[in-house]
Amino acid sequence: MKTVAFIPARFASKRFEGKSLALIAGKPMIQHVYERSKECPELDEIYVATDDLSICTCVNEFGGRAIMTDENHLSGTDRIAEAAEKIGLQDRDIVVNIQGDQPIFQPSIISDLIRPLLEDPKTPMSTLMYRIKEERELNDTNNVKVVVDKKGYALYFSRLPIPFRRDQEPEFIYYKHLGFYAYRKEFLLRFTRLSYGLLERAEKLEQLRALEHGYQIKVVETTFDSTEVDRPEDIKEVEEELSQLNSPGL
Repeated sequence: MKTVAFIPARFASKRFEGKSLALIAGKPMIQHVYERSKECPELDEIYVATDDLSICTCVNEFGGRAIMTDENHLSGTDRIAEAAEKIGLQDRDIVVNIQGDQPIFQPSIISDLIRPLLEDPKTPMSTLMYRIKEERELNDTNNVKVVVDKKGYALYFSRLPIPFRRDQEPEFIYYKHLGFYAYRKEFLLRFTRLSYGLLERAEKLEQLRALEHGYQIKVVETTFDSTEVDRPEDIKEVEEELSQLNSPGL
C-alpha cells in the first residue's frame, strides 16, 4: 500500500490569480508547499496536480513532479482524483490532498491526518481540526467550523459558529476545520461521482457531500494551525510567520 500526496494548483482564482506562483520570501508558494510535504516521512510520492503549463514548468524547474489535468474540474478534489488515476494507484492506496495555498503548514499534521487510515482499513476519509482561540476566527465565515461525535467523526461542518449556545451555557470549545484530506483511492473516486447535496450547495463545502450520502469522516485534532493565502495582502503575514519559524532558537 502506497501513500501519495497531491497538491492541487490552478492558475485562475477570483481573489488572487496565479497565487501558486506568487513569491514568498523569494520562492514560489507552490515550492514552499511541496518542500514542506517532503518533510512528512509517511509520504511515498508527491505530485502537483495542475491545469496550467506555467505552474507545471515551475514545479519541474525546482525538481518537483507535476501532472497536467483537465482545466474544467470544479474542485481540487476532482483534480487529484484524475491525477491518482493517471499514475495508476491501487484502490487501497492512500491519497492525501495538501492545499496549495497553505505554504507554512507543520509537516507532522500530515502524519496525524493519515494515521486513522493506516490504523483502520475501514476508514474511508479523514481530515483535521484546530481549536479556535480568537473570537474573530469564530465569526469569520472564511473559517469553517466543525463538530464531531464522541468517537471523533464529523457531525457537521459550517461557516457559522456551531453549535449555537442558546443560553450561553455551558462553555464550549470551538474547532476550525483545516482543509487537508486523506482518502482511500477507491473512496476518492466514489466521492467525486456522488451527486451534489443541498447542504453542500448551501454552505459551499464539498465535504458535506460525504456526510449527506452517509459516509463517515474521521476528524483528527492537531495542535498546529495553518495559515492560508487567499489574497495578495496575506503574503506579508506568511512571510512574517516564516521569518519567526526560521529565527535561531525557534
